[in-house]
Formats: sequence, C-alpha cells, structure tokens
Amino acid sequence: AFGGIFFVNGIPHIVKGVSGAAFQTPFAKPAGVGLSSSTLNVLWGFANLYIAYVLMLVIGDFEIRNWAHAMAFGLGMLLIGLILAKQFGRLHGGELG
Repeated sequence: AFGGIFFVNGIPHIVKGVSGAAFQTPFAKPAGVGLSSSTLNVLWGFANLYIAYVLMLVIGDFEIRNWAHAMAFGLGMLLIGLILAKQFGRLHGGELG
C-alpha cells in the first residue's frame, strides 16, 4: 500500500513540473500550501517514484500477478488519490462540495 501511495504522489509533481508549472511540495513555505518551482517538482516526483520502487521491489517482493499485492497497491493509490484530491482541491478550486 505504501508503494502505491508514493507512486501516485509522484504523478502530479512530475506532470506539473514537466509542464513548467509551479505546484505545492513539502519544501514550499508554508509546506504543502505554498508553491515550489517546476524543477523542484520534477525532482520531488521522481524521488517519490524511487521510494515506491524501493518499497515494492527492493524491500518488498511485489508481484503484479499476485492478487493481494495488486489489491494493496491499488488501495494505497486510491487512498492517497482521495486525500490529495481533497487537499489540492481546496487550493485549486476543485473541491466543490
């Protein structure tokens, strides 16, 4: 599940970074609310992907064909996806309800 969390967290940072847009990172002031440069976002996004890789394939023994492994990965992705949608929705007008 933690591999899925870090994997999904890396996606918006990489997308915003490579598109040249500033986006929130833990390094901004205030942390998680202020904006960081596109370069820092690419670096932070790839750091998250690296952590996901280490958790799933170096420390863990992730097998995509193993139903339990895939389910844990997917649930981690869903959990952090919902949390990030709520967090960033507040900041970018996407949280309408």
